Amino acid sequence: MSAFPGSPRIVKGGLVVLDRDSGAVQRVISLQYNPDSLNRNLQMQGAGDGGDRLEALRLKGPPLETINLEAQLDATDQLEFPAANPKAVAAGVAHQLAALEALLYPSSTTLAEHNALAAQGRLEILPATQPLILFVWGKSRIVPVRISEFGIVEEAFDTQLNPIRVKVTLGLRVLSINDLHYDSTGGGLYRVYQKEKERLSGAYAGNTLSELGIGDQL
Repeated sequence: MSAFPGSPRIVKGGLVVLDRDSGAVQRVISLQYNPDSLNRNLQMQGAGDGGDRLEALRLKGPPLETINLEAQLDATDQLEFPAANPKAVAAGVAHQLAALEALLYPSSTTLAEHNALAAQGRLEILPATQPLILFVWGKSRIVPVRISEFGIVEEAFDTQLNPIRVKVTLGLRVLSINDLHYDSTGGGLYRVYQKEKERLSGAYAGNTLSELGIGDQL
């Protein structure tokens, strides 16, 4: 937040963890500092990708979208005021880092339950399901994602070797209605995300053919 009085409050990006069935919020993980850049890639899903000319202009569904960003965690400022930040004193940024890493793990309770079922001779044990994760980048971009890449560079440590400065690389794969049930919580959120794109697109007036140097008609 800016030190100047009256400055607007800076909104943080982050991740929201929801119960995949009820949609209840389980945890909010905001980024300590918003990254300077956000890399996005959209790959069109065309029905004519196999070379069928009759299908060349048909779309099979929403594009495959990926998001990549680099987040920073830093306990340096908190450590200047140890009395007010006991968690940072005890473990640096390990708490925040663990909250992010835990999104990739099945819970230890689930692992124990699966082990017990296996010991009972159950022939089929379904893979563990994770909660629904939303990437939030402002109120117009709230989208369900799966974490596809997670890189960690620990750059500084306290005297107990707790990390106090960390760079985290997040690769996110957007989950569309091709991945989620249309009427599910995640499917509904994706549809809102796409409709917001359509709203913004409709607000763009467009240009004229003459600006492209090709006259008023094709």
